[in-house]
Amino acid sequence: MHFPLEEPVLIFGFAVLIFLIFPIILGKLKVPPIIGPIIAGIIVGPNGLEILARDSTIELLGTVGLLFIMFIAGLELDLDGFKKYRNRSILFGLLTFSIPLALGILLGLWLDLGILSSILFGTIFSSHTLLGYPAISQLGIAKNKAVTTVVGGTLITDSLAMLFLAVITGAAEGNLSFGFWAFLIISVTVFTLVILLLTPYISKWFFKRSNNNGTLEFNFVLTVLFVAGAISLFVGLEPIIGAFLAGLALNRYIYEHGPLMNRIRFTANALFIPFFLLSVGMLMDLRVLMTSPQTLLVILLISIVAIGSKLLASWLTCKIYGYSRIEGNIMFGLSTTHAAATLAITLVGYRFGLIDQEIINAVIIIILVTCIMGPYLCEKYGKKLALSRNNAAKDEALPERILIPLRKPHIMESLLDLGFILKKVQNTEEPLYPLTIVEEDLKQANPGVIEAEKMLKHSISYAAGAEVSVKPITRVDRHIGMGIERAITEEGITTVIAGWDGTGVDGPKVFGKVLDNFLEHTNQRSLITSTKQPLNTMDRVILVLPNNVIFKPGFNDALAIVKGIASKLSAKVKGLVMLDDVDMYETASKNVQPNVKIDFQSLDSWDALYEQQLSHLKSTDLVILLSARRATVAWNPVLETLPKKFISMNVQNFIVFYPTEVKETDIRGSRKDVIPKETS
Repeated sequence: MHFPLEEPVLIFGFAVLIFLIFPIILGKLKVPPIIGPIIAGIIVGPNGLEILARDSTIELLGTVGLLFIMFIAGLELDLDGFKKYRNRSILFGLLTFSIPLALGILLGLWLDLGILSSILFGTIFSSHTLLGYPAISQLGIAKNKAVTTVVGGTLITDSLAMLFLAVITGAAEGNLSFGFWAFLIISVTVFTLVILLLTPYISKWFFKRSNNNGTLEFNFVLTVLFVAGAISLFVGLEPIIGAFLAGLALNRYIYEHGPLMNRIRFTANALFIPFFLLSVGMLMDLRVLMTSPQTLLVILLISIVAIGSKLLASWLTCKIYGYSRIEGNIMFGLSTTHAAATLAITLVGYRFGLIDQEIINAVIIIILVTCIMGPYLCEKYGKKLALSRNNAAKDEALPERILIPLRKPHIMESLLDLGFILKKVQNTEEPLYPLTIVEEDLKQANPGVIEAEKMLKHSISYAAGAEVSVKPITRVDRHIGMGIERAITEEGITTVIAGWDGTGVDGPKVFGKVLDNFLEHTNQRSLITSTKQPLNTMDRVILVLPNNVIFKPGFNDALAIVKGIASKLSAKVKGLVMLDDVDMYETASKNVQPNVKIDFQSLDSWDALYEQQLSHLKSTDLVILLSARRATVAWNPVLETLPKKFISMNVQNFIVFYPTEVKETDIRGSRKDVIPKETS
């Protein structure tokens, strides 16, 4: 066997062995596992034991890992939060770019690097890589306002750094002509608009026709990611910018707890991101520390500027917006890591003769130190933030449990998708409860039980793809509705999601005897759904509010859930108030979290709803009717005809939402701190 390894199988096998062993060892030492591949790269790389070379294979897989980091950051960016905190992201992005740039230029001039080299030197410090983001994502705090501020600011910071690099290289080549500036501005603008406007249109068309084919959808995502990265090269930007924009473009079509998002995270975290960390470690040469006192001084000064400037930018942002100390440390941990963009700028500067080998060695030291420090801070303080959030959410009320009766296999996945979203909206750690009812006598139930078990196995497999736990239930009962009632009582269910296709309705029945029966005998919130398009393609939620529905015990709870669904789908919400005072609903909505704006409109008749609203729906509209059970507040005979009216008018996607009929504090104690008292 020759070293460094050259056989692809040996290289790949040895790398995978590292990814397995080092995190386990470091975990025993209470060190974040993400640092493992970096330390391994130092040990086995060309400047260590020389077992592995930083060849084209390592560079290729490492580059893919970096693109995945930026892509996932774009996918998980809280768009509603970013819109709300965009000014904070802009300010943080400008601070974390300009402060390191200014200090870097001053240090470069002090080191006699020259004007152009000093500007490049400052640009090296200005960028950062979200290396600690995977830890933040796994801890479930990616939607925190401080994290959103940093992720949004990263787009500004790295974009400015890449633009500065393009201008500096143009100046080094003597090409700062009018044509150069015109090409740069036009190409970057067109590229950004194409990615952010054309990609969502194509994605919506694709997901409508993908039929939940997991392999096909994953390959589509990879295509968008790498095409965006490739195009960014042609417009003078680094591929990481294209990857981040691709994530933003697909953000609303890949929801957080879906199987597709899980496949993306798994592929990135298990394989490609570790290769990127390994390649970073291979750059480090510890021997540079022993060359001369002058080198040590340069490394010390660069370290102070690189780390201190990011710390100052994070501190200023926290002081301005009142973030906690823990959030400030997370912001610093996310933004202090120098890796890909820093390395790219450094190597370009070296190629053009703007910096020497001594600076390269110092920059590599910074990459090593910050790649260890950043993820460590993110994991340490991210755990504290997640723990404090979980403690704040604890309550002695019944846990949120979602029951999903399954009867027809072709709508099973759409019901589970809604369950995934609702589980996240309700912030519950409880599993989903898929239920099958065998409508037979006990002595004759065996064949039906076998078929029911097949459907449950499919639901378990589908939920496993989204990393969502389930507790499958099979009941044998002579009446399906009574079987659902029993399951609700026995399992302590708080929410029921049931599918309906408009069939089986005779006479005065609303949905048919099965659904009508369990609605009549239960108080839990229930969502009766009929969707023909994937939920992730919904652009707008049409919320129908019958008169007096605001006085229902579960109104605010239901409104919070509807707003949560809209937030997860990144959809706009239009509220249609039937024969009631709009001001009451606007006031109630402002006091209900999440902070999703609802555009309320008053309608003076049900005919106006049919003729002016439902007749002009698009296939990407989701209608949610906030309904009421018989003999309860807000019940109206019209409500019993509306579901059939939706079917007759070919409303493709609708949910009939029956709020809970008990006090909110009894059934949703975990949310009572954010739900106001009833409006009277």
